[in-house]
Amino acid sequence: MSDLFERIEAAAASIRQTIGEFPATAIVLGSGLGHLAEQVASPRIVAYADIPGFPTPTIEGHQGNLIVGRLGSAAVAMLQGRVHYYEGYDLETVTFPIRVLAHLGVTTLILTAATGGIDLSLKKGDIVCLTDHINGLGCNPLRGSNDLRLGKRFPDMTAVYSARLRSIALEEAALLGIVLKPGVYFALPGPSYETPAEIRMLRTLGADVVGMSTVPEAIVARHGGMDVLAFAMVTNAAAGITGEMIDHAEVIDVAQEAGRRLGRIIEQVVSRLKA
Repeated sequence: MSDLFERIEAAAASIRQTIGEFPATAIVLGSGLGHLAEQVASPRIVAYADIPGFPTPTIEGHQGNLIVGRLGSAAVAMLQGRVHYYEGYDLETVTFPIRVLAHLGVTTLILTAATGGIDLSLKKGDIVCLTDHINGLGCNPLRGSNDLRLGKRFPDMTAVYSARLRSIALEEAALLGIVLKPGVYFALPGPSYETPAEIRMLRTLGADVVGMSTVPEAIVARHGGMDVLAFAMVTNAAAGITGEMIDHAEVIDVAQEAGRRLGRIIEQVVSRLKA
């Protein structure tokens, strides 16, 4: 942690040399949303491997590129893929790209992820706009010494996910004829999917969807003063709900279909933020 700020500065300086002016809105593309990067006009692309300190994804569908350009009428940055705690990275490393985005002047962060549906009303392909989360990872990305240049020691988490941004997303989804449901995300470390008993426990605790990402990024984004909007694509019913086995290939297929609809919402939201 002692040299974290210096590593962030080095990564940001490297990106500025290649990208130049950096937008105020950034999007993290989770599983199934990699295609959204193909819709960016006049893209400037930097591989994570070419950015000092950036971790490299090891999971299929997470290409590992920083892309800056225009999505519709708005200037955006995209992280085409993320790394996860279950890949063996610590949470400081998992959230390092978010720290760099904050240092580059990003003020609005949009997070996306594929998740399992816990709430019995959720179906495959549903899109959930997060209202809150429960951190079940067993650790917090802010653990350790705190550098006040990155944020205060005890950041408030009363409103991690911006009510203003959620309102915009709901309005734009309605205009597109896409149903957007509210929900609470429960983060677990993975990589194994949950057991039916664990899902019953999570439902009792108030979770609507479950996944293996998003929460550390959201915590660090709020620590850094960003406004956060997060979407969860329901790619499968969580364990024990339907009696079906969970297959990762099917999860990716459903995420890609839902991702096309979510991409339309995101494009409209970022256009509204530009106005």
